[in-house]
Amino acid sequence: MMSRSALWPRLLVVLSSVALVAALTSPALGGTSKRGGPRLQGDQQTAVDLDTRTGRKAPNAHQKALARGKTVRWNRFGTPQVLLTGDSGYLATGLARNPVAAARAWLARNTALLGIDRSAVADLELLASAPIGKGRAVLFQQRFGGLPAGHDGLVVVGVVAGKVAYVASSLAGGELTGAASLSPAEAFRRAAASAGRSVGGVTRLGEEGGWTSLRVDGFASPQRVRLVALPIPGAGAVPAYEAVVLDGSASEPLGASVFVDARSGAVLIRESLVDDEGEPSWKVFPASPSPDYSSTDTRQLWCWTDAAGCDRALDPSSPDLEWDVNPGTGSSLTTDGNNAKGVHNWFSNDPFTVGTETATPRPARDYVYPWTDQWHQSRCNPDTTFTSAARNDIDAARANLFAMHNRMHDWSYHLGFTEQTFNLQKDNFGRGGLGNDNEQGNAQAGGVSGGPASGFAARDNANQITPPDGQAPITNMYLWQPIAGGFYAPCVDGDFDMSVIGHEYTHAISNRMVAGPDTGLTGSLSRAMGESWSDLDAMEILNEYGFVPVADENRYAVGPYVTGDKKAGIRNYGMNASPLNFSDVGYDFVCNAATCPLLTQVHADGEIWSATNFAIRQAFVARYGAGTPTLQARCADGLVAVSSCPGNRRWIQLMFDAFLLLPTGTPSMLDARDAMIAADQIRFGGANQDLLWNTFASRGFGQNASAGGSEDADPVPSFESPHATEATLIFEPVSGGNPVAGARLFVGHYEARVTPVADTDPATPLDSSLQLVPGTYELLAQAPGFGAKRVSVELKPGMVKHFQVEMPANLASAANGAMATGDGINLGKLIDDTEATNWASLGSPVAGKQVTVRLDPSKPWHPVARVQVSAELRTRLPDDPGGDTATQSRFSALRQFQILACQVKAGVDCTQDAQFSVLFTSAPDAFPSVAPRPRVPELLIKSFAVPKTNATFVRLRVLTNQCTGAPAYQGDQDDDPLNVTDCKDGSTQDDNVRAAELQVFGR
Repeated sequence: MMSRSALWPRLLVVLSSVALVAALTSPALGGTSKRGGPRLQGDQQTAVDLDTRTGRKAPNAHQKALARGKTVRWNRFGTPQVLLTGDSGYLATGLARNPVAAARAWLARNTALLGIDRSAVADLELLASAPIGKGRAVLFQQRFGGLPAGHDGLVVVGVVAGKVAYVASSLAGGELTGAASLSPAEAFRRAAASAGRSVGGVTRLGEEGGWTSLRVDGFASPQRVRLVALPIPGAGAVPAYEAVVLDGSASEPLGASVFVDARSGAVLIRESLVDDEGEPSWKVFPASPSPDYSSTDTRQLWCWTDAAGCDRALDPSSPDLEWDVNPGTGSSLTTDGNNAKGVHNWFSNDPFTVGTETATPRPARDYVYPWTDQWHQSRCNPDTTFTSAARNDIDAARANLFAMHNRMHDWSYHLGFTEQTFNLQKDNFGRGGLGNDNEQGNAQAGGVSGGPASGFAARDNANQITPPDGQAPITNMYLWQPIAGGFYAPCVDGDFDMSVIGHEYTHAISNRMVAGPDTGLTGSLSRAMGESWSDLDAMEILNEYGFVPVADENRYAVGPYVTGDKKAGIRNYGMNASPLNFSDVGYDFVCNAATCPLLTQVHADGEIWSATNFAIRQAFVARYGAGTPTLQARCADGLVAVSSCPGNRRWIQLMFDAFLLLPTGTPSMLDARDAMIAADQIRFGGANQDLLWNTFASRGFGQNASAGGSEDADPVPSFESPHATEATLIFEPVSGGNPVAGARLFVGHYEARVTPVADTDPATPLDSSLQLVPGTYELLAQAPGFGAKRVSVELKPGMVKHFQVEMPANLASAANGAMATGDGINLGKLIDDTEATNWASLGSPVAGKQVTVRLDPSKPWHPVARVQVSAELRTRLPDDPGGDTATQSRFSALRQFQILACQVKAGVDCTQDAQFSVLFTSAPDAFPSVAPRPRVPELLIKSFAVPKTNATFVRLRVLTNQCTGAPAYQGDQDDDPLNVTDCKDGSTQDDNVRAAELQVFGR
């Protein structure tokens, strides 16, 4: 095991979207003046990542020949990114029973296939050998010229009983080119400049474990750099300094990992590290307080051993010490132990600062503190909480957070997050890995200083800071509060919501287990999976122990308590009711001109992976049963072998196993799919290959799916499986019996910025037919001149389905000659048949804003019977100079509207407002968003029947937007004297409105 005792944190601040308010777009809210509202974390994504390593080395013909008959994807270095057999078998058998020896032997025998020299295999350094049932995931790191590889250069071999089932790598061939000429101090200067910080004086403090420690003027904490070998596609590796630039005192936390060419000083890679929650006894909320906010104390008493009056005994599930015990010193008598430490830090918005005050000591080790629900009862009033006798229930908060971190430690330990896989413990008891990294829980972080005056820097949020093994990670948990035009949370404390705590802790799990402890997840879709894995873990632990539902909330949602949304929690969908599939990457992204090229949003795209994994979970339950509550709890406690557990436990075990089979911090979703399939081969002998493949395929992750890596916003979905007899669907859109050219077919609910699966345009690579595993599918057909139409189809094995979709002409389509006039900008985007663009009226009250459409001019008038309207938010594309460059707030989306009509006839030319009559007034909640914020599924295109009339012109008139029309965003919702919560008074969104589509159809 390579020593990492002095490795500086490769900081990963995961602002989960549990987390939402990152900053304000203008100064702090206060008084009654109108200010810019907060932007939601995830609504805007800063383009800070950079990788200047261009090019891609292709595998040679000999490599391809050696890989023939196997499933292989090649990485940018010309070596196998993923390699497994095509028939659920093994890559090799008859190897040594020692898994490390077997892995090395396979690598040595397959250098030609790998595209590396035998000397490179001999130099591989073992990082980890982690168990997967009876098998192992063996992880190695390359070295070049005596330097460890940085960023890439990893290979993982899945071995079981002398057989190799799976190999994945970011290996690079070639040698180290050149030598370092730059000093560590100068390398750090260049790295900091790349991250947007000028640097003053730099003083060298010393070296330890390969890292150089620097004191840098303007930075509160020491900064670190180390010399590594950075692989370059097709050119071996170059010496480079890896610098970690950290500053928590900035208005927004700065965290960046920068690789600087040690020869020239050029910045080669920059990655943001900020992603965007007698014997001892504890009184805790197993899941959360009641979601009806009744302030009833529903906590349970958890004791170390079974005793009278205790609701749960913890000892059977704990792998080691009592939670409040530190090795060598005994009980801390407070919230400090080998696995976790619970403190608070009210007076700093710096997430890198951890308070030192633990809970009030309890000599009898009875950690039962009063809970008065003070933050809720005071309606977020800081003047009556923090200085009161109850101190905002801070002792109860620290104790609850501490207990939940310990619970996550013990539960994940039984799934494989152990000392060998770089877990979070002060003392590792000689079992592997490094100690001194128990989880630091920062309760009510920034509680005093992080409210309205700071721009809500510490509200409606949670984050996890995960350095490498041997460095203590931090969870910051925040208070929640309604924020005008941003996020309407109830006045609650996130320290009492286990779904948020479990989510944040899992960021440490995935960032430690995937690609070893130094790499962490980077890249949009990799981070999206990180958000998903966190959601899935939080959901699973609560369900395995039967802690949810607390009342009537969705047991499969994350954050119902802190958000007030019992159905979907913090997400667009509860994972049990999500229609999302692989073609939907990029489905929910609101951006401005600078960030539009990214086209992805990690929290929304993470829901795709959650929906897919939840479907797999349910398929496992269908095959292996749900068991009894007692069996579920015993499996969760690690007391029953996973092969004897219900289906959901088998699924979550494979998810953890797959972490160990991913050798890069930028895995694609397809890489993670293959790792789960390989994990099943290793652990269960391939017993569930059909289940996994068929369910993955049903969500677009089928055998012919492809993606260009972790940043690909347009992956190619596939609904085919090697274990199914697919149906063939032939897309035949028609209008009045005539074929519709240029039509596109989508699987699911979305067409804007997602990938079609078929079309009738001969100029595209797509065909009009496709194969899908049997099942029922919701589809959407869209075409210029015809708008959009939702349909569904049931497909059976082997069926050939000629799928005729009747698409009437859209009379309000610009493709049919319609023209739009009226208020605002981008009027033509309202009638372009797609939700990918929108019309907007900005900067003045929205009521009465209108767009008038001259219908298809081929006739003097048309019979009208139905309209379709969309309030979905999309920004202009970068090549559209006339677009709306403002960041699009969801609160500006249309809510209630009217449709007016006018027919040109004798004496009526439709040029006067009085000549238009109201044809239809929508319901007040036509687009029915509620707290905590508008969600994209609520804003999608809808069809409205209108009284039949003849019309030459149709007019869309705005009555309200989400800000002005939704009761959930109105009024004074807290007693914080600095916070104006009413959307109209506390933000500018009452002056902006947007709509994506107006489509008009005849009888």
